[in-house]
Amino acid sequence: MSSKSAESGHGVLYAIGAYLCWGLFPLYWKPLHQVAPLQILCHRLVWSAVFVLILLAVRRQWDWLQPFRREPRRLGVFFLSSVMLSSNWLLYIWAVTSGHIVESSLGYFINPLVNVLLGRLVLGERLGRLQKAAVALATAGVLWLTLQLGAVPWVALGLAVTFGLYGLMRKRAPLPSLEGLAMETFLLAPAALLLLVVLEVRGEGSFGHLPTLQNAMLIGAGAVTAVPLLLFANGARRLKLATLGVIQYISPTLQLLLGVLLYQETFDHTRAIGFVLIWAALLVYSLSSLRALLRGR
Repeated sequence: MSSKSAESGHGVLYAIGAYLCWGLFPLYWKPLHQVAPLQILCHRLVWSAVFVLILLAVRRQWDWLQPFRREPRRLGVFFLSSVMLSSNWLLYIWAVTSGHIVESSLGYFINPLVNVLLGRLVLGERLGRLQKAAVALATAGVLWLTLQLGAVPWVALGLAVTFGLYGLMRKRAPLPSLEGLAMETFLLAPAALLLLVVLEVRGEGSFGHLPTLQNAMLIGAGAVTAVPLLLFANGARRLKLATLGVIQYISPTLQLLLGVLLYQETFDHTRAIGFVLIWAALLVYSLSSLRALLRGR
């Protein structure tokens, strides 16, 4: 096997590992259902900041901070991206702990198509015929669910849009995964820590008043957040975007299976038709990406 093939093989393993972790996230957040989602988010921000700070200290990896010292205004974009990311985290945690895992999986199925739409509306990127067809099919799926269920699938749309906007902002202010997570958590961790202290003083805090396992899980939220990102970063460096585009569907597929099979959430024929339309849109979108890749070759 050539060194290039070996690198690609390692990249696939890293990427699969990352998406498996993200797909299994409901198993981590569901046992914390008695903790308010906002408190879980604050712990996730604080302990993620602590975890990445330790990693950066061990690696002595501080050079990436220099541009921000020279141009503090660059922090503004990262503040906005951290707000989008934390909004996505908060909505996802609420969805999992409140019994909306199936709808949250729909959000991450829709996300690639939201990225395409944002690219067209914000960046002025042109859409090919297949991409237009994919967006139309996805829109039909969302409309079907809205009309049949009598409510907009706002959890799915909220997750897709917040993560899409987060990705858009990170394009404008690129940093590697570890450094990017560090900057985003460093910006919001002080406010999150202050809120946790206030809640504890008011007698509304959960940390330290839970069984040992749940307390440990709140602390472990830092590692649980950072490890998949590091795996993804190692995989992304070794793989083409088209390959990542296929592997990414591991995560929402696992979430859907967990929601239906383990947590017994509703998945009747009405929801199935909506999902089929979304999956058809993703198939068309994947064909579009594959055709672009072959043309590039």
